[in-house]
Amino acid sequence: MPGHGTHRSSLSGRFSHDADVDYEIRTVLGAAFSGAADVGEVLAAVADVGTDHRAWFRAWDALGDRVAALGESSAAAGHRVSGASAFLRASAYLAVAVNAVAALDDDELLLPTFRKHRAAWDRWVDLVDLEVERVALPYEGATLPGWFFRAPGSSDEPRPTLVAVNGSDGSTTALWSACVSGALRRGYHALVFDGPGQQSMLFEHGVPFRPDFEAVLTPVLDAVVARPDVDADRVAVYGISQAGYWVTRALAFEHRPAAAVVDPGVLAVAASWEREVPKSLLKLLDKGDDRAFDRDMELGMRFSKGTARTWRFRARPYGVDGYAATLREVRRYDASDVAGQVTTPLLVTSPEDEQFWPGQSERLAGLVPGATLVTFSDDEGASAHCQPLARALTEQRMFDWLDERLAR
Repeated sequence: MPGHGTHRSSLSGRFSHDADVDYEIRTVLGAAFSGAADVGEVLAAVADVGTDHRAWFRAWDALGDRVAALGESSAAAGHRVSGASAFLRASAYLAVAVNAVAALDDDELLLPTFRKHRAAWDRWVDLVDLEVERVALPYEGATLPGWFFRAPGSSDEPRPTLVAVNGSDGSTTALWSACVSGALRRGYHALVFDGPGQQSMLFEHGVPFRPDFEAVLTPVLDAVVARPDVDADRVAVYGISQAGYWVTRALAFEHRPAAAVVDPGVLAVAASWEREVPKSLLKLLDKGDDRAFDRDMELGMRFSKGTARTWRFRARPYGVDGYAATLREVRRYDASDVAGQVTTPLLVTSPEDEQFWPGQSERLAGLVPGATLVTFSDDEGASAHCQPLARALTEQRMFDWLDERLAR
């Protein structure tokens, strides 16, 4: 399942011998390019953590609290730029603390930690020298929370707009680093939002994921193209991590976007889960023997409490109970049969040493007519899922491609 994998790049092991810890640190450090991290304070905070899960949580929680306090102090003294910078970093660090709850014995700290993260994000939105509009996006008789960023210096003339779709457990801050900051510097507007099963929709409202993401993207696009400041003919969609599946699935049925990027390509979400499950157990599931599958999984989890906690955290957004039922639900998230229906020009990233969905970018690019596959290598410092230490290079390649497709 996502969050567990062995990354054997020549760059691995530099920050931690634990592959998951190492990857998390890399992801945060990569956000320094967009101002959402400061390298020194990150490395200092995790220097003595080791592999103790509670110490890992405490390190990020304490760092987020400390940097948020710096932001409050600067803002109170009238230093808006410094205050905004600190709150952006604090929101990124507290987002790591939210995910770190997965390794704790219980979820008691999940909601309060998430609310601290979101409070830091909201303080940044209020202080940053950008036009950011909080929006409520219609969805299933309710709304999804979103943030619409207007390109700096933009007049009333409609602009190209990037709609950003998050992964399974990504934060809004992560989307700022992944694509929003780059979009704004290039004159695009940008929208980020919490979809079903993501962030506030999951933690505060209990709304689970759904596989038919066109039911989400279509009303989001309806709201975006209705805005007078958006050029409806130049709307693009970006999906990071597991959103490689969601965006692909949605575009098989929703054809209005002028271009899209999936980073990376994801066809079958379950592949990242099943590689961690013994083949003998998967055979039980395939035979329909759910009782035996659940029995053997339960036995295995007794001997690996860390894995059991991670499973519980990763399974929560799917909204079902039981090991077999969860894995069957995850298997529904498969775009293999509909990817050929995508007509939107599509860029698919493919990093060397992709640890969660290896080979799926290439498969997706082969199924979508005219798709563009862009590879990233270890030699470029751009290996591993979502190229965590090469976000500048990723931004350059994807926006150069988008600029050409969204040109007037």
